[in-house]
Amino acid sequence: MIAVIGGGSWATAIVKILSDNAKQVNWWVRTQETVDFIKKYNHNPRYLSDVPINNETGNVTNDIKACIKNSSIIILAVPSAFLKDTLASLDPSHFEGKIIFSAIKGIVPDDYLIVGEYMHKTYHIPLDNIGVITGPCHAEEVAMEKLSYLTIACRNTANAATLATMMNCRYIKTTVSDDIFGTEYSAVLKNVIAIASGICHGLGYGDNFQAVLISNAIQEIKRFVDSVHPITRDINDSAYLGDLLVTAYSQFSRNRTFGNMIGKGYSVKSAQLEMNMIAEGYYAVRCIHEINRKLNVEMPITSAVYNILYAAKNPSTEMKALTEKLS
Repeated sequence: MIAVIGGGSWATAIVKILSDNAKQVNWWVRTQETVDFIKKYNHNPRYLSDVPINNETGNVTNDIKACIKNSSIIILAVPSAFLKDTLASLDPSHFEGKIIFSAIKGIVPDDYLIVGEYMHKTYHIPLDNIGVITGPCHAEEVAMEKLSYLTIACRNTANAATLATMMNCRYIKTTVSDDIFGTEYSAVLKNVIAIASGICHGLGYGDNFQAVLISNAIQEIKRFVDSVHPITRDINDSAYLGDLLVTAYSQFSRNRTFGNMIGKGYSVKSAQLEMNMIAEGYYAVRCIHEINRKLNVEMPITSAVYNILYAAKNPSTEMKALTEKLS
């Protein structure tokens, strides 16, 4: 049995994929009200509400201990800012013998750890039992059953292959990787870059500049992940470059949408309130900034986003300065 922890768009999309493959799914959502709605009407009332949920292959609950106890593979799909609260009632014994995959694409605030590192450190889960689900893939296109690709990463590639088989279907193709650190940090950074892309769009920069921004961004991501975890990897693979492209350009990207609002003059708080969704890049950029204090990697795009969101720098001025650093 497999469990999905989270009630947002990506969690709902993952439940759909698994259910379409006739896999038995334990699905944890936060409130009993949402549980009752899904059981009665067979869809999530708040996210991807057009997606039918097959209750015959799933068990939706707000009892996280029972959800995890009855599952051998756990997929975490809550915003990184809420991960600690979500798991607060659990201790290492609850995860003993479990395989954990993160679909979060964020860094745990204050700890400055990617989810895999946090789960290893806090719940003593062996690294071989920790994995990452990454794109390029938007939940909205999964809902429409548009052909999408997922990369499933784990140091123990047999564990990755098991989940890849479970998620592979008519509209999902899967690839296996052993690069848990590179894929997860890349997934975090592409959200930061997407905010930069959105800010530039909001300020009126065109496609020509966006192409330069993104080509510089993939090199920035490479410098960072090579510094954090120096192994042989092709940064042009879909898990890295592809995920960056779809997040920076897509109409479905909440991080790009958030950045676009900032570029148009919204404050951070007003943009967050109007979106009513979490833009992971907002939290991630502060965490990456702190991690990079020790690493000293050259990251002009990330620094510009940090200065705008956390140092109250003027977006127009900051992006104008960034244009002089790109080539």
